[in-house]
Amino acid sequence: MVVLVGNVAASGSYVKSKAAAAGRVGIDAEVVHVPESASTAELVALVSAIGRDERGPADGILVQLPLPAHVDAVAVLDAVPPDQDVDGFHPENAGLLSQGRPRFIPCTAAGVQRMLVDAGIETRGRHAVIVGRSDIVGKPLALLLAGRGPGGDATVSLCHSRTADLAALTRQADILIAAVGSPRLITADMIKTGATVIDVGINRIEEEGRSRLVGDVDHDPVAAVAGALSPVPGGVGPLTVVMLLENTLRAARQRLGLAEA
Repeated sequence: MVVLVGNVAASGSYVKSKAAAAGRVGIDAEVVHVPESASTAELVALVSAIGRDERGPADGILVQLPLPAHVDAVAVLDAVPPDQDVDGFHPENAGLLSQGRPRFIPCTAAGVQRMLVDAGIETRGRHAVIVGRSDIVGKPLALLLAGRGPGGDATVSLCHSRTADLAALTRQADILIAAVGSPRLITADMIKTGATVIDVGINRIEEEGRSRLVGDVDHDPVAAVAGALSPVPGGVGPLTVVMLLENTLRAARQRLGLAEA
């Protein structure tokens, strides 16, 4: 069940694509539309009610971000029961991830790791540099890449807006992940030749009289230097949706007492 607050076009588009993807694999996705004027208390009450199945059984609950500025997003996200938190944002699920025994992994971070594994990019012993320390992508991804097993065992540097000489660190990266939300921040001179670059950023800009989507990476110049580069759009985004569906399936199986597939 998806809680969509207000009428932000981008949020509505994201929710529509998630619901369509769910439908294609046989998952029922109900969207609960809430007016932008809703208060924190009203949203917490709504999410809590969904968690208690007062609106019908829900294996997974997703609160579409961002929420309006007047809403305490942390309070709303904390109201999602941990066993229905298919976004992986609840502090209990964040704690389990930090201990290496995740229940639900934040979907974009999980999608980046899956991309690396499926593309055959070796992470063990490599230096992975992540630009962006958000709770949604940067921090959980650092835990995943530093963890044990496939898609892990990397040495991880987590960079942010206070990092001194960012380019000096990015040039050391065997694997560079840009997840900061700054258009074309990462330029060709910041890349080690042959490095794997994953662009998580999705930024809408006005250019040459039209609106277009670009990533956090200056794509064409970086592509000439990197060994591999994910596209924007069409790279990490679709995998994020896939990981959301995987989390939802896992939540359903757990609620039914079924073993992992």
